[in-house]
Amino acid sequence: MKNLILTTAALALTAGMAYASDTVRLGTEGAYAPWNFLNDAGEVDGFEREVGDELCKRAKLTCEWVVNDWDSIIPNLVSGNYDAIIAGMSITAERDEVIDFTTNYSQPDPSAYLALSNDVDLAGGVIAAQSNTIQSGYIATTSATLVEFSTPEETIAAVRNGEADAVLADKSFLAPIAAENADLMLTGDNIMLGGGVGMGIRESDGELKDKFSAAIDSMKADGSLNALITKWEIGETF
Repeated sequence: MKNLILTTAALALTAGMAYASDTVRLGTEGAYAPWNFLNDAGEVDGFEREVGDELCKRAKLTCEWVVNDWDSIIPNLVSGNYDAIIAGMSITAERDEVIDFTTNYSQPDPSAYLALSNDVDLAGGVIAAQSNTIQSGYIATTSATLVEFSTPEETIAAVRNGEADAVLADKSFLAPIAAENADLMLTGDNIMLGGGVGMGIRESDGELKDKFSAAIDSMKADGSLNALITKWEIGETF
């Protein structure tokens, strides 16, 4: 899953607010189908909308959804703009220095390349990635030239307009795009990056973390989580 590479500004923030017990605000990006996106009515939709709503039901919480840009999604959790992140965020040791995580609600998802042809130079060419993701961090360690963009849509546009030879992102995000667009194709080998996906919670909100973790475990136990993973073609089931 996408893994935010924490910035100095994010590291400087400290938890200062506990969640409001009457309404729990769920922060998501709203721009990363099939995980989360805005539908034609402008409402949060996708795999994580269904998972989040069911988790709130099982935890007996009243929840509302908040859309936030990816680059500031952790800082705005810590500063109290919402109470939990549910946005395709992998559980990493780096993030765990700033926030806590629930148990994972998704297995690791492979990263893949998307390009206009199969003969692009993935090893030494220009590769696009969304900024502050584990994919951008990975490309920076290779011989390829990294170009970063703020949104997933911009990375696809960069391939189409010739700014980049390929884009590296979660395969679950790229595969539907390749299937729906004859000019784009998956190419190269899958790359396994990061761990499973969990909900990000402020370190001060241990009670909320425990409630959501228990709800996730109950969805794993009765098969309802696997049903949603299969429905939205997210990856491997539990």
